[in-house]
Amino acid sequence: MIGYTCKYTPVELLKAFGAEAKLLNTEAGNFDYAQSVTHMNMCSHMKAFLENVHNSGIKELIMVNCCDSVRRAYDVLKDEMDFIFIMDLPHNDNSCARDHLRDELLRLADEYGRYSGETFDYELFAKAFVPEQSIPREKYIALLGARVGDGLYQTVQDMVPLPVADLTCSSNRAVHMPPADEGFLQFMDAYAANLLGQIPCMRMADVAGRRELTEDPYLAGIIYHTVKFCDYYGFEYESLRRKTTVPMVKIETDFTMQSLGQLSTRVGGLVESMGIREEKAMTGNGKYFVGIDSGSTTTNVAVLDEAGNLVDSAIVRTGAKASKGAEKAFQALRVAKDDIAVIIATGYGRNNIDFADDSVTEITCHARGAFHLDSRVRTIIDIGGQDSKAISLDDTGKVKNFAMNDKCAAGTGRFLENMAKVLEMDLDGISKVGASWNEDITISSMCTVFAESEVVSLIADNRQIPDIVHGLNKSVASKTMALVNRVGGESRYMMTGGGARNEGVVGCIEDLIGEKVIVPEIPDLCGAIGAALFASDAACRKE
Repeated sequence: MIGYTCKYTPVELLKAFGAEAKLLNTEAGNFDYAQSVTHMNMCSHMKAFLENVHNSGIKELIMVNCCDSVRRAYDVLKDEMDFIFIMDLPHNDNSCARDHLRDELLRLADEYGRYSGETFDYELFAKAFVPEQSIPREKYIALLGARVGDGLYQTVQDMVPLPVADLTCSSNRAVHMPPADEGFLQFMDAYAANLLGQIPCMRMADVAGRRELTEDPYLAGIIYHTVKFCDYYGFEYESLRRKTTVPMVKIETDFTMQSLGQLSTRVGGLVESMGIREEKAMTGNGKYFVGIDSGSTTTNVAVLDEAGNLVDSAIVRTGAKASKGAEKAFQALRVAKDDIAVIIATGYGRNNIDFADDSVTEITCHARGAFHLDSRVRTIIDIGGQDSKAISLDDTGKVKNFAMNDKCAAGTGRFLENMAKVLEMDLDGISKVGASWNEDITISSMCTVFAESEVVSLIADNRQIPDIVHGLNKSVASKTMALVNRVGGESRYMMTGGGARNEGVVGCIEDLIGEKVIVPEIPDLCGAIGAALFASDAACRKE
């Protein structure tokens, strides 16, 4: 068994020598081994690759020198393998590049032949070519960008009601059998040309051929994947974000299966914005409609009547389990259970609320709730306990675009909660004290841990608490505005979520926007109200 990880790997050549080639593309459970042999900030895919090699017992590897991380992994593994070969891949597809790759193929054939004792078998070579991946000839979602692991691909397939085509860098491999020629040298020359003639990855100098991936008339949406600590595909995403006309969402992973909550929200938000969400049948017969917003900090419940009026609500701490928080919030309602027609869940824990009839992402629910509260709203800024979002709406209240913070607490309610503890204050106190600042302090660290150290240093330097809090408020506002700018925020703006209760943060965002923002009377309930409106829609469909 010989492992590989790049689509430019000459798999057919290896099979011509009787080798069984395996794509090592599985997520890692942890990075214990990888981080013991290399550094923390190495490309997450390469760390997963090291884990896969270490745990699989594979002793033969073919690597392609795509980047410094691959070369570092090669240095780590070269003394542990029975056979390891790193192939120098040109950045271009011209005659000089093809000559160079042909020479690399000949070098590989020579070294693997001497190692294995086998000779090149033309019939095995011919049989090694497989039909290229067929792209659906119906509406489909494309997975683009950096490679995705097997687990992530299956997860996305389960979330999306359309066919999903994996067109990421390791999956859209298309190498054709070269024609028989006068000799082995000419044969390898044609094979090198076919390897380089694939749709280019972002490592290549000329990536114009990648337009083929986004200009298919059947393409209905894009899920764009990037890998933590890898920049190659971040550049393409930014370009596509400005140019593509199909719905697109970006997801980033560290090549583990962690943070599925954020991933499901992003993918679910895309599906809902495209209007392809699969809806469940409803059974209730009451006159009220309930939305439950299960957040990481609080669980919020809104009850609407048939006219869309808020008739009851509850806000409780979520606690250790989303389901327990939802039950506690539901029990706090005055409305009788028999009078409830439909319950829709949203938020971080929406999929763990068993008594809900269906779930909708917080992206869509905040949009629906905000537009219901004020139809002038075109941009929503939601600062929750775990994440922050910016959502842009069209004139009908539909989601045009949205952006969420990545796996980091900076710019969220959790960030402010941690800073309040350092300052020995509660959230209510920290939300007001920053208004009386005098010195304009800047908190430069975006990371919660580093910002905490910075605040401790400011306290030790005898800086005034209102000035420190104002610096924290500016930090949150700056982080939030980066999301607003990504979605092309337009007037008017509404702030929702628990963060909207922080007067200092609201004021700093208003300073950056240059206008007053709308803050609902109970900003925490916006997502729950949106979910309750979807519950009302579901009841109407049932009838």
